[in-house]
Amino acid sequence: MALAVDAAQSRHLPDFLKHFAERSAHMLRSLWGGVAVFRGRETELYTGARNKSAQGRESREWLFACARELRGEIAVRPLPPEQAAWFAAPQGELPAVLLFVPIKASDGERLGALTLASRNTALSDGEKRLLSALASHAALSLENFRRFSQLERSKRQWVEDIDAISDYIVVHDRSWNIVRTNRSLASHLGVPPAALVGEAMVSLRPIAETGSTLPCPFCMHTQQAREEYVAASTEKIFLVSTSRTPASHDEEARTIHVLKDITDRREAERRYRELFDSIQEGLFFATPDGRFLDVNDAMVRMLGYSSREELLRADVSPHLYPAPESRERFLRALTKQGVLRNYEETLRRKDGSLLHTLQNISGVRDARGRIAQIRGLMLDVTEQKMFQSQLQRERDFNQKILNTTQSMILVLDTAGLISYANRRCYEAGYQEEELIGHRLVDWVDATHRGEFEGALETTAHGHQVENIELPVRRGDGSMGHFSISLSPMRDEQNAVNSVVVVMTDITDAALLQSKLAHSEKMATIGRLVSGVAHEVNNPLAAILGFTDLLLENPAVPDSAREDLKIILQETQRTKDIVQDLLSFARQRPVQRELVQINNVLRQTIKLRSYDFASHGVEVEEDFEPSLAFTLGDAQQLQQVFLNILNNAYDAVQESGQRGHIRISTKQRGESVEVAISDNGTGIVDPQRIFDPFYTTKQVGKGTGLGLSICYGIVRAHGGEIQCWNNGAAPGSTFLVRVPVATDAATNAVAKEAGR
Repeated sequence: MALAVDAAQSRHLPDFLKHFAERSAHMLRSLWGGVAVFRGRETELYTGARNKSAQGRESREWLFACARELRGEIAVRPLPPEQAAWFAAPQGELPAVLLFVPIKASDGERLGALTLASRNTALSDGEKRLLSALASHAALSLENFRRFSQLERSKRQWVEDIDAISDYIVVHDRSWNIVRTNRSLASHLGVPPAALVGEAMVSLRPIAETGSTLPCPFCMHTQQAREEYVAASTEKIFLVSTSRTPASHDEEARTIHVLKDITDRREAERRYRELFDSIQEGLFFATPDGRFLDVNDAMVRMLGYSSREELLRADVSPHLYPAPESRERFLRALTKQGVLRNYEETLRRKDGSLLHTLQNISGVRDARGRIAQIRGLMLDVTEQKMFQSQLQRERDFNQKILNTTQSMILVLDTAGLISYANRRCYEAGYQEEELIGHRLVDWVDATHRGEFEGALETTAHGHQVENIELPVRRGDGSMGHFSISLSPMRDEQNAVNSVVVVMTDITDAALLQSKLAHSEKMATIGRLVSGVAHEVNNPLAAILGFTDLLLENPAVPDSAREDLKIILQETQRTKDIVQDLLSFARQRPVQRELVQINNVLRQTIKLRSYDFASHGVEVEEDFEPSLAFTLGDAQQLQQVFLNILNNAYDAVQESGQRGHIRISTKQRGESVEVAISDNGTGIVDPQRIFDPFYTTKQVGKGTGLGLSICYGIVRAHGGEIQCWNNGAAPGSTFLVRVPVATDAATNAVAKEAGR
């Protein structure tokens, strides 16, 4: 009971713990008593015994270690002889054991341990209960002291925090008397904070005026729990925030006023507003969904509204954009870039007329990176847009006349220098620095420059010269054949001041005419070959017949019989070649029949087998045996493969090395693929190889029509043809892909054949 009274009345924790340790040791008849208190990782010892010498540091550390290791209720530790002397009684009696009683808080936290040095090595049940009660008293006192200390620290910290706030803070009760002020308000009034406690709130009216008729100048006639309003004095402007604390059973309700000095902010806002409204360009703040938050007067005028309030009150976003998709495009661009500079957008005014604008937009993002607000400056460029459109129409009209023509148009001055060239000139490969300011006659072939200069002189005298054909150097350096017309241009005095030259490149047209003539000649040769093949067929038949008769004649000797067999074999081979030539040269309608690609390739290879063998060209065949049928014309497909083989043969002959041609077939999915590779010279321009009349062969060796015809045949069969160079290896590869015949197509062909 004495300990409980002492704990309730004590205000100094160290004194209480010392008395507590002394009383506990006396009640348990111990030689020494102490309380070890844990403070984080540190341990403090409080004891009522006499002061111990510094040599007892090791004993104290040993005691602290035992106390921190304590896990059970009560622990008994034997005292080593070297430690016992430190815990001895004043009379010199040495303890035998050290008792440790844990001191725990109500939540189980270990606060420390009650430590007693005793001669008794065993404790009775009554002593254990007494020790537990003593530990409970110590735990309660330690918790109370700790909570009281925390409360005191919190109170002091709260006061320091309130006093550190630069805003003015005042608290009053229901009787309109001041209960508390912070240091900032007291310093402004020139008195200590304590001097204001108990004063009436009306004494603060000189600080700022809100127009309130209540005894408190900052309280308004409202029942709201929180208010914000502006109060002003002759020198300052305050934003007053008011809060009210609810009344409890032992305390009455209080009102808290916080006065924030916003004088500088209000002045900045006033200047900003004046600047905002004085700018002649439209300024706006808007939400991402298009609703305006603030606009200046110029923006109101630009959009055709009567006032700022009307524009802010109305949701104009659906009306603002003539095309809804333009708004989505604008938001995507702003989200991606964050800032849009010189962004052109067409808007709709209130009356429906269009407003062309040039905008600079920035997006303000929130903490999650999403655009929370849009800010921008808008310039009305409607009139400029109209003028630009008119000028652009006139410019386009003139430019289209000059640039859409396929002829090159140049303007020369009277000295023959080029002052203008249309777009077609540059598309033809000429460079601007090569034309402008230079003489056009320098591009004409040297042998024909006199003719051009004579035409130019004729035009300078006011006469027009048309369709003179001259060789002129092209932009790529090659010579071309051009048709040239010259027309004079006159000034206001009707004097010729420039010459318009219209040049048309007719090189391809002339070449086309030549190639068409050559193609017709090749077709005539094909018909001639067909006739010759027919004529050759008859003597071949006679040779075969008489050779068979001789072989059947028993009078023929065996040595001659072997020669006759060779004659028969080679004649039959010649007949097969002639039949293949007839089959290839014969003209007939396109057939739809089931075609075995491997057979077509074998027949095609036979046509060139003699050339391949006689010139050492090795032909490698890699045919997939179970190749599916395709639907098409065997003769046309043979023409395709023969043309590719001819090109491959020419390529390996030009390479000067032993030729090798590999032909492979395979089925890939629903298509049959034929790959023909060679080790020749390769393809100069694979992108143009299928263009009509494009050839890299010498004049007289090719018409340039073969591969273009092949391309058309393969496309007509629903397939495709490709080519490429073999990369690091020499030569090139042609790939022909045609679709496999479907079941329906196969049945249709079979049905047609049955008829």
